[in-house]
Amino acid sequence: SLKRNIMAAGGKDGPKSPSRPRAGPGPLARSWLVLYNIVLTAGWIAVTYVSLLHVMNNSTPPTVYSGIYDSAEVVLKVFQSLAVLEIVHAALGIVPSNVLLTSFQVFSRVFLVWGVLHPFKEAQTSLGVSLCLGAWSITEIIRYSFYTFALLNMKPYVLQWCRYTFFIVLYPIGVTGELLTIYSALTPAAEQKPLTLELPNPYNYSFYYHYFLVVIMLSYIPIFPQLFFHMVHQRRKIIGGGAKQAKKD
Repeated sequence: SLKRNIMAAGGKDGPKSPSRPRAGPGPLARSWLVLYNIVLTAGWIAVTYVSLLHVMNNSTPPTVYSGIYDSAEVVLKVFQSLAVLEIVHAALGIVPSNVLLTSFQVFSRVFLVWGVLHPFKEAQTSLGVSLCLGAWSITEIIRYSFYTFALLNMKPYVLQWCRYTFFIVLYPIGVTGELLTIYSALTPAAEQKPLTLELPNPYNYSFYYHYFLVVIMLSYIPIFPQLFFHMVHQRRKIIGGGAKQAKKD
């Protein structure tokens, strides 16, 4: 429009330089990110494979879900722990992710694996583990493969649509599974008292791990909606908004 052209030429403050798009990662960082995302895609395919193998061999409840953690434990620990590098990537600025949101999302899963599932057998046999593994696996296979293609300047629409649509169902399932898993660990945490510091002690300070787990559960109330609606906004911008913009152009 005429108004837009005049503004582009300069207003009261003189000519203005056009806004530059955000620079992508350099060649070395891009190569690393491609490798990282390929490895994580393969890792979550492995998690899915061993989980499905367990389900096919143990199709009746409760064994269908109570033993799934034992089958997937090693690959789950390895590839979920590697997600910590996502926080490093965001902090270094080689990916445009929000550091705080990324940190919570990664921490919640890594903590669940090492701080809840690893020490408590009751959590390992919870139905919540199956919900987590199902939701996490589908989400991460789609997400990491999408990132891989994006880094190679390829964005298959089907994959993009899955990335910004499946979360509508998978996020609530995953969060429900995480909360059920943590809840199943509350009683054994109170009885076994791991990482608990009781009074009296030289530090005059007490820490009860089962109360800490309750705080973690309560933290989902303010933070999960932020994560969910961030994705809703992204979906509107990338799928809904992108389609509208294409029609305008």
